[in-house]
Amino acid sequence: MELANIEKLVEKYLNAETSLQEETTLRNYFTGGNVAQHLQEYEYMFNYFATTKDETYTKTIELEPKKSKKRNFKWLSVAAFIMLLFSVFVGKIAHDKAQEKKAEKIYAQVTKGLKLLSTNLKKGENAVATLYTYENTVNKILK
Repeated sequence: MELANIEKLVEKYLNAETSLQEETTLRNYFTGGNVAQHLQEYEYMFNYFATTKDETYTKTIELEPKKSKKRNFKWLSVAAFIMLLFSVFVGKIAHDKAQEKKAEKIYAQVTKGLKLLSTNLKKGENAVATLYTYENTVNKILK
């Protein structure tokens, strides 16, 4: 009966489903020395656990202190701010150039329209001057 119970506990142990009390039962069984032949492979494992439980590491471990990453984030945020400022500056220059080209284009169109208007007004002025000449001539003849 006990052997069947031990086999069930070993299966639960391998599936990581045992409680501490069940693990103690297994440890006592396998370190007791009276182990069934087909469970001999587990005896080595539990004996190893029992012997290494008392081992301690006596050498000192030298650890390097962690470098603060906060400083890196500070510099990263400063670099991001500078890049943002630079891109806004470059964007503003490009926008200003585009606005200037647009203004020059509008200025050229307005200038062309005003020249056309001026030309037509001069033609009209010349026509009116000719009419005044005819009118003055007619007035002289009629008087």
